[in-house]
Amino acid sequence: QVQLVESGGGLVQAGGSLRLSCAASGHTYSSYIMGWFRQAPGKEREFVAAIRWSLGSTAYADSVKGRFTISRDNAKNMVYLQMNSLKPEDTAVYYCAARSGVVTTTTPLVYDYWGQGTQVTVSS
Repeated sequence: QVQLVESGGGLVQAGGSLRLSCAASGHTYSSYIMGWFRQAPGKEREFVAAIRWSLGSTAYADSVKGRFTISRDNAKNMVYLQMNSLKPEDTAVYYCAARSGVVTTTTPLVYDYWGQGTQVTVSS
């Protein structure tokens, strides 16, 4: 059974950094796309970043390009989101997600598995 568990959220001042982690278990993820999404209060869930597990190719939302970096550790079955130069508008619950396939997509609906989310709050 696929299980995704996020950690690493917290409160940080604007300009600071956080690293989110996603522990993936219960499956072999070599043919999966792993994504990070976020949802702020009153807003829809939005794409942040994705990585193709096998090749390591990545994609980012324009709003985080140059500030966030997604990576994975094959040996540990972990996916990370390094977030630098954080802004108050980055405040949201961040979710790790997974979908089978090779096409990176930004649409939350096509991701099959989700973690419980971790809160990131950036103060101004």
